[in-house]
Amino acid sequence: MKIFKCSITHRKWTLLCCLVMTSLAANSQSAHELLMEGDSHYEKEEYDIAEDKYRKASEKGDLGKANYNLGNTLFNQERYDEAINQYQSALRSGDSKVLNRAHYNLGNTYFQNQELEKSIDAYKNALRYDNNDNDAKENLMLAKKMLKLQEQQQQQQQQQNQDQNDKDQEDQDQQQQKEQQQQNQQEDQEQKDDEQQQSQSQQSEEEKQQQAEQADKKDLDKEDARKLLEIIDNEEQKVQEKLRKSNGNTKPPKKDW
Repeated sequence: MKIFKCSITHRKWTLLCCLVMTSLAANSQSAHELLMEGDSHYEKEEYDIAEDKYRKASEKGDLGKANYNLGNTLFNQERYDEAINQYQSALRSGDSKVLNRAHYNLGNTYFQNQELEKSIDAYKNALRYDNNDNDAKENLMLAKKMLKLQEQQQQQQQQQNQDQNDKDQEDQDQQQQKEQQQQNQQEDQEQKDDEQQQSQSQQSEEEKQQQAEQADKKDLDKEDARKLLEIIDNEEQKVQEKLRKSNGNTKPPKKDW
């Protein structure tokens, strides 16, 4: 991060102290003092103390440098959204150097937040105030490459998601088709079982009927046989009766002497 350091020398500081008659000069000196103290603590990475000094310096007036350096302090504490606010406040400065650095560090902060399109715009704005800012040029190229890579990754992810959705839909269709086939097979089997059961039931009825008919036939055969025997017996008795009568009327043959 680039910070603005107060450039007041010891001699100028002594001179300014002599001008303490006016409140405006006193306030200006106080703001610069706070800025220098903030810079000292910033370089020591005592960011919490530096933050306090820069905030107090910004309260002394609309100082773009104070807001800018405060943004750097917040950035190093990974408080990126707050840092963005301070950089944007620094953009109210009329100093082109402050504007260049504020836009540049806005680009860095947006880059850190993965807001690459905003980062690219910020680097472009930094170059408008200093076309020779090589850091802004390098970071602009890097942000563009990262954005292109991000877009490619998003496209790949979308394609993968689409392929996965298609596969899931295909699997679902196959599962539904399989379930439908199983259901059809089950229904066919149930129908076959019903038909087989009906056939067996019908066959059983026919067998019972045949058995009943055979039983009736046997009964009839027995009855016919009994009647036939009776007829035979009767006929035999008649024959024997005739024979007896015939024998009774027959005279013995005469004997020749």
